[in-house]
Amino acid sequence: MIDRNVPVTEDELHAYVDGELPADRRAAVEAWLAAHPEDAARVAEWRTQTETIRARYGELADETVPERLRLDRLTRSGRSWRAVAAAAVIAALVGGVAGWMAHGAAAAVTSEPDVFNVYTREAVDAHKLYVIEVVHPVEVPGGEREHLVRWLSKRLGHELRPPDLDPMGLALVGGRLLPGPSGAAAFLMYESASGDRFTLYCAPADAPQTGMRYREADRFASFYWVDRGLAYVLSGPADRKRLWAITKSAYDQIEKLPPAKSSG
Repeated sequence: MIDRNVPVTEDELHAYVDGELPADRRAAVEAWLAAHPEDAARVAEWRTQTETIRARYGELADETVPERLRLDRLTRSGRSWRAVAAAAVIAALVGGVAGWMAHGAAAAVTSEPDVFNVYTREAVDAHKLYVIEVVHPVEVPGGEREHLVRWLSKRLGHELRPPDLDPMGLALVGGRLLPGPSGAAAFLMYESASGDRFTLYCAPADAPQTGMRYREADRFASFYWVDRGLAYVLSGPADRKRLWAITKSAYDQIEKLPPAKSSG
């Protein structure tokens, strides 16, 4: 049985659109899309972009190098190396022009900055840097929670309310202040009894509220979402099911809280 709530990766969605997804993952991706209209809409948009590019530039992209410019023909004909070199440049331009025109078409459709990549990159970089620290993983320890929350809320200009992940077996180690994409960012660290660490990165975001998006790189993974002016990225080891359960607990707590007053 396929679990519709087990998230798929961004790469898998792109592979699905491009027809390059392994057969054993296709049913899982289709089940995910059926249960997540937002991702289904993104996939539909990507397909529209691809069809637009093919419709406009497909003929040029598929154009073959003219017979008179083929390198093997020029070489056999005894032409000078200058003529062969010139033909090579022209042949490259035939493919290059098509590629850059398609690139321009895609950029025109998706010129809006990719907020998802910006925030997840910042969050994962911070995660990698601090989870290995033994003595100074945080600036303010979790035992000073009230001070930590008040300090970070003031710096972010938003009331920060860290989720309680004790039911997930994760204790709050503490937090620190970081530079974010648009000002200050808060960084909270949680740890399991076995020593696994998870982090929650929070930063103001001028972006619409979103559902979950997943990213995986190397040994780490993260979930990203935006809620009431704050972008959240929860990162940890690349165990998608476990990370999803922890993220869902954090998300549910944040989502159910009444709107917070600005701390600015």
